[in-house]
Amino acid sequence: MDPTESHPLRFRHVVAMPWPGRGHINPMMNLCKRLVLRDPNLTVTFVVTEEWLGLIGSDPKPDRIHFATLPNLIPSELVRANDFIGFVNAVHATLEDPLEQLLDRLDSPPPTAIIADTYVLWAVRVGERRNIPVASLWTMSATILSLFLHSDLLISHGHALFQPSESKEEEIVDYIPGLPPTKLRDLPPLFKDYQVFKKCELCFDELRRAKCLLFTTAYDLEPAAIDFLTAKLDIPVYATGPLIPFEKLSEGSQPDYIRWLDEQPECSVLYVSQGSFLSVSEAQMDEIVAGVKESGVRFLWVARGGESTLNKAFEGSSGVVVSWCDQLRVLRHVAVGGFWSHCGFNSTLEGMYSGVPMLAFPLFWDQILNGKMIVEDWRVGIRIERRKKAEVLIGRDEVEEVVKRLMDRESEDGKEMRRRACDLSEICRGAVEEVGSSNANIDHFIRDIKQIKI
Repeated sequence: MDPTESHPLRFRHVVAMPWPGRGHINPMMNLCKRLVLRDPNLTVTFVVTEEWLGLIGSDPKPDRIHFATLPNLIPSELVRANDFIGFVNAVHATLEDPLEQLLDRLDSPPPTAIIADTYVLWAVRVGERRNIPVASLWTMSATILSLFLHSDLLISHGHALFQPSESKEEEIVDYIPGLPPTKLRDLPPLFKDYQVFKKCELCFDELRRAKCLLFTTAYDLEPAAIDFLTAKLDIPVYATGPLIPFEKLSEGSQPDYIRWLDEQPECSVLYVSQGSFLSVSEAQMDEIVAGVKESGVRFLWVARGGESTLNKAFEGSSGVVVSWCDQLRVLRHVAVGGFWSHCGFNSTLEGMYSGVPMLAFPLFWDQILNGKMIVEDWRVGIRIERRKKAEVLIGRDEVEEVVKRLMDRESEDGKEMRRRACDLSEICRGAVEEVGSSNANIDHFIRDIKQIKI
């Protein structure tokens, strides 16, 4: 569908302002690629810090997406996890003025719209001052956004835990619109990390002043949450996902890890990735390594640092350790039969698009609820957890057992999980087909860009 088909041609210039983090930049870039693919009269200025330009500037992208940079006024990506609240404060306090100065220079043509990550607190204010409409991109699940917007209900129901409470962990939260019944332990500890959540709440207040809301999810993955938010928010809502880099999938070059996968039996390899931001303790990593090794399962492990140490630990095992890989290409490979995931939302979407069952090992924030949704709502995974609550670590025996269970294709549970994974893969692929819901929503958004009034 051509979004300009029934309208006079008009050149559109969109400024994209992602939150400076891999899990936010990637879906914003994927959205921008989809936008220029759908509309030949649209160009994008993609705004990142100088550091992030160095990290992604050489990645392939369409000619109508151009980078622009802000100075490195925030903590480096290499250390931001050490003081996350300090990083949030720095983004909120230091990057607004540089973006204003950048917008002063973007006049060929002037921006038609700004797409900003919901967590970029000041983006709507900047747009209002300049009479530029701002669309908000939410890069987590629609379900957790509803939870965040209804945190007051946790307080009124006695579920705002400022300290851990084993007596309440098993209680069911069944009063959040769009959220399936969920044990309290499967929700992120909003009030334990209250300083972080208070910063988020400021962004949610600004969200209501945006001109529309874009989701990276597909409508049929979270219909209840999306329907509720569409009714609750007095702005248009578009589910544009899954916003993953599926369009670049091709044979291309054959790196060593792909050649290794080519030699493995179908659905025999466990892909292990812990994401790009937080990791586990050294002691927990030792248990995970030992458990995976003792399972005897073939694996492809992305180390993201410490590759030599892991290679030494895995001597004599049936796996390969790499420092980086094309994750979606790996997940789509016929040899891959399982995905050990930290449950970041981008990885969750890639796993579901690929039809690969998941081992849910969430570490932080929205990953906790994503893990529950993978296991209990979408039913395409197994949760990794301690057998005894008093234990600090998940032991190697537990890791070994759950890895074997995930990779067992003959058990009835395994067969049902794989059937569900195939069903969700069809949903995700259907959404991004030419006549799918994702493209329809993107086309609708593009048409609305020139119609939105400040």
